[in-house]
Amino acid sequence: MSLWDKLFGNKEEPPIGYNDTTKISKSLDQNLEAIKADLTDCDDIIYREAYVGKKGDYKIALAYIDGMADRDLLNRDVLSNLMVRVRMADPEPKAIKSKIQDFILDNSLAITDMSEVETHEEAMNFLLSGETVLLLEEYDKAIIIATRAWEARGISEPVTEAVIRGPRDGFVETFRFNTVLIRRRIRDPKLKLKIKQVGRRSKTDIAVMYIEDLVNRRALEKIEERLNAVDIDAVLDSGYIEQLTEDNWLSPFPQIQNTERPDTASAALYDGRIVLVVDNTPFVLILPTTFNALLQSAEDYYERWSIATAVRLLRYLAVFICLLAPSLYVAITSFHPHMIPTELALFIAASRQGIPFPAIVEALIMEATIEILREAGVRLPGPIGATIGIVGGLVIGQAAVEAGIVSPLMVITVAITAISSFAIPNYNLAIGFRLLRFGFIFMAAFLGLYGVALLMLLVMVHLCSLKSFGIPYMSPYTNYIDNPNDLKDTFVLFPLPGLRRRSLISFRKNKVRQKDLRPEDFNKEDQS
Repeated sequence: MSLWDKLFGNKEEPPIGYNDTTKISKSLDQNLEAIKADLTDCDDIIYREAYVGKKGDYKIALAYIDGMADRDLLNRDVLSNLMVRVRMADPEPKAIKSKIQDFILDNSLAITDMSEVETHEEAMNFLLSGETVLLLEEYDKAIIIATRAWEARGISEPVTEAVIRGPRDGFVETFRFNTVLIRRRIRDPKLKLKIKQVGRRSKTDIAVMYIEDLVNRRALEKIEERLNAVDIDAVLDSGYIEQLTEDNWLSPFPQIQNTERPDTASAALYDGRIVLVVDNTPFVLILPTTFNALLQSAEDYYERWSIATAVRLLRYLAVFICLLAPSLYVAITSFHPHMIPTELALFIAASRQGIPFPAIVEALIMEATIEILREAGVRLPGPIGATIGIVGGLVIGQAAVEAGIVSPLMVITVAITAISSFAIPNYNLAIGFRLLRFGFIFMAAFLGLYGVALLMLLVMVHLCSLKSFGIPYMSPYTNYIDNPNDLKDTFVLFPLPGLRRRSLISFRKNKVRQKDLRPEDFNKEDQS
């Protein structure tokens, strides 16, 4: 077996999970014993057995998880009705005995959401999801009563995507809250929501959301096929799905966008893209995505086009600074000092006098220090983390210069590089650039500017070869001939009245998003 097969091969048996396809029998005791056998040593499972009917001779049983089911609802709307209303029904015991199941389902339970299942596996899935399982004597189905209720974090402002102007609500860890946040922004019957369960043991709910007459059908088929192919024991976060379904998982660039903002997800749906809402995480996934989309912010569309264009140009400048600034410093000081003005070259040489390390070691020391400070700031509590990042950077930078370990210009270069990385809206994309930055530093140390140019060429070739669910990653820059209209929403944002058509991602038969609007349309009365 090759090393690749040992590391990435999948020769082993698939993960084992709960799989009991046994049918629910007509014996209540048998069904209840089967559930108890599967949930041995689970002390948070509550079982409630009772007798109902005119003479109290008909047995029922309830099973639910303490803390995940609404006890008040069970006591008020389920048990109370079963214990009282059934006894007050038809005075003929035979009628109750023969039609007790129908009476309970149709007349006794004041619950809006009920369903029936026929196998123990289905009943167990609902029970472990917080629903209540009702078993009836002489009835070969389990009744599922919607009683989910547990403590959840309230809707709050997104932490990773703060804006000056725009909505302040963000996704949370509760699955249904997140789908509602999108629903209230898209009041269209064409908005579809398909729920799948992924994970043999976790049974994690995943909602595939799209607008039927706008969605890219090829991308929809691809994501459904890949979700069906995922066979893993547990999905604890949307990051699992992102890594298991992306096109090229060796690339440092994210091919699926994630967001905490409902307005960003809704805008993507209006653009013909697909949103995946994963239970237990506040990050939803958007696909397909492009390099251009990852450098955009929701706030761009809430401000005037001139402001948004200026900010976008700054972001693209920040990308180049974040990626190339340290490597250009190393290349110029080590190989090409003649490319800079003489006075600046003499200043750099004077500032580096007494520095015991070459430029590459300087750069690596400072870059590693900044990355450690950044990671420490993330892990520490909010106020402390921010303080550590600022104070640590100032103190360590000043101490390093005074100790003669690094030059002042190197500290300035690394500081500007770190600040530029924060200007990139997408965190995953910024991490990719931070990793590549070390590669550029090494290439600059070995080959100078030729090495930087060579690696930049390889990165551009890689970006142009990437695809996200069939859409070119560098769209619309690489395929602007197919849809030149997409260039209106790149590093330059056209005024909103000019963005009449949707992007290339959406379904080709429904491109127009708004009618043609001209300034003279508002000035007809003035002209008359």
